[in-house]
Amino acid sequence: MNYRTGYVAIIGRPNVGKSTLLNNLIGQKVSITSRKAQTTRHRINGILTDKHSQLIFVDTPGFQTKHTNQLNNLMNRVVTQSLKDVDVVLFVIEAIRFDERDNLLLKLLPTDIPVILVINKIDNLLDKTLLLPFLAKMAEQFTFSAIIPVSAEQKTQLPELSDAIRSYIPEGGLLYQEDDVTDRSERFIASELIREKLFRLMGDEIPYATSVAIDQFKIEGNLRRIHATILVDKTNQKAIVIGKKGEKIKLIATQARKDMESFFGGKVFLEVWVKVKSGWADDANVLKSLGYE
Repeated sequence: MNYRTGYVAIIGRPNVGKSTLLNNLIGQKVSITSRKAQTTRHRINGILTDKHSQLIFVDTPGFQTKHTNQLNNLMNRVVTQSLKDVDVVLFVIEAIRFDERDNLLLKLLPTDIPVILVINKIDNLLDKTLLLPFLAKMAEQFTFSAIIPVSAEQKTQLPELSDAIRSYIPEGGLLYQEDDVTDRSERFIASELIREKLFRLMGDEIPYATSVAIDQFKIEGNLRRIHATILVDKTNQKAIVIGKKGEKIKLIATQARKDMESFFGGKVFLEVWVKVKSGWADDANVLKSLGYE
């Protein structure tokens, strides 16, 4: 079989498991995850290279319909732009759950490139007999190139999904080195790992009012020295992120540092501060400095 190389967009409403799907397809964590919606804010490429193909998966933010600040507008634009630059689209939904948020994205799906419907979280489905009628119903909604039920978390049917994707990818040579797993820099990965801890360790509201800036990233042999700032929108949010006697910020930094050491394969010295920057999610200059364009 001739070698194949191409781009695959992963789209879906918030919290359907897109980042978990990406990480388990390529076999390494490159996109942060949490149980909260809108964890992913950037377009992130994850790269799967084998003897038959190089698949470049484009993880996108969940398409946002509830909030209308500048940050969410930029994230939605990432989704729509990603649909124009790929060879295959994976439209991810939850098993037996299809609502108006999914339908809005359904209307954005391209008709000139293959679209594979990925029905995720089948492991959460207690009554498996409901799956076949749901598959039939979804087949009536759009002309999908394939419909594949999976469990991204349990890695169920991910090899079958990869095979289906590969059949629609054009022939071509390598675009990235064989051992590359993402196109993002270590600096970006560091900021994302800190932000992941905010989503996992803080309450429901705080993570959405925060972002992370890397102020310094130095490599000294096998040691990385990283200074980072967590931006919050209000003064009371700063106190919550820091926690009593600094316990919360210490926990965030410790867990992020351990993940960084695992990803980078070396020791990390990490210092994290918290700064109030009111209105940062609607400030074009701040968003640009944080990599949102």
